[in-house]
Amino acid sequence: MNIENLIKPRRQTNWDWRAAGNFICGGSGSGLLLFSAIGTGPNPGYRPLALVALILIALGLFCVWLEIGRPLRSMNVLLHAQTSWMTREALVAPPLFLSGAAAAWTGAVVWIWLSALLAVLFLYCQARIVQAAKGIPAWRAQRTVPLLIATGLTEGVGLLALASTLTNTAPQVWILATLLALLVLRAMLWRAYWKELTEQKAPSKALAALNVVAIPMSGIGYWVIVALALLAMLPGFGVLAGAAGLLAVAGGWLLKYTMIVRASFNQGYALPRLPVRGGATSSSRAGAAS
Repeated sequence: MNIENLIKPRRQTNWDWRAAGNFICGGSGSGLLLFSAIGTGPNPGYRPLALVALILIALGLFCVWLEIGRPLRSMNVLLHAQTSWMTREALVAPPLFLSGAAAAWTGAVVWIWLSALLAVLFLYCQARIVQAAKGIPAWRAQRTVPLLIATGLTEGVGLLALASTLTNTAPQVWILATLLALLVLRAMLWRAYWKELTEQKAPSKALAALNVVAIPMSGIGYWVIVALALLAMLPGFGVLAGAAGLLAVAGGWLLKYTMIVRASFNQGYALPRLPVRGGATSSSRAGAAS
């Protein structure tokens, strides 16, 4: 292989669509579980939302299991709680599922809010997993953690807005207001994240891949979602809340897939002088031998 190809930034191959699926489904499920607790509480509407949230989180973890080269050794992930955010995610998952199932079954407030708290902790662990991978500039940025957390929360309230449309329920104003606030926060964090990567001279191929995400994060796609959410607040336009929520979720999924898969270039190496095979002269070889 040409040595120039070895020192140039290359896309990592350890994490693929399965790893992205964990962050996509886990973030959306965590956000939905939180906002289901806020929006419906012990009401009958909480149960289906909580079950969908738990299914999403379980689907994300299943994607991780598919990625493991030796599935029978998957329990080893529980052995490094002191140093690994992946271990902490795995430790949070069982009580999250237990409390979520209890909340959906009983409707008890204590279980509902315990599952919501664990969902936030699960989302935080996922964001830290990405940021802890220091070899990938698009992951190790300081803005990665708040950006992924804001994205998961935006997806959660977006799914709640979509659910209100699918059940022919008029969206509550607080849902749309929260969606707008989180969209603004996500756009601000996206700009800060992009600025950090450019200032740290991230690989140009990584920036080119992430540039596609600018359309839904801060470009025309962002303004379309904002406009739909504002119109949905008007009488007779409530159905637009579902469209705004769906687009907000799609934008978050695109961001995470692009960050984890398409923009995951390593830094490469900076060598002031490239070695050339057979480039030494006979005299230099003699001098080296002496």
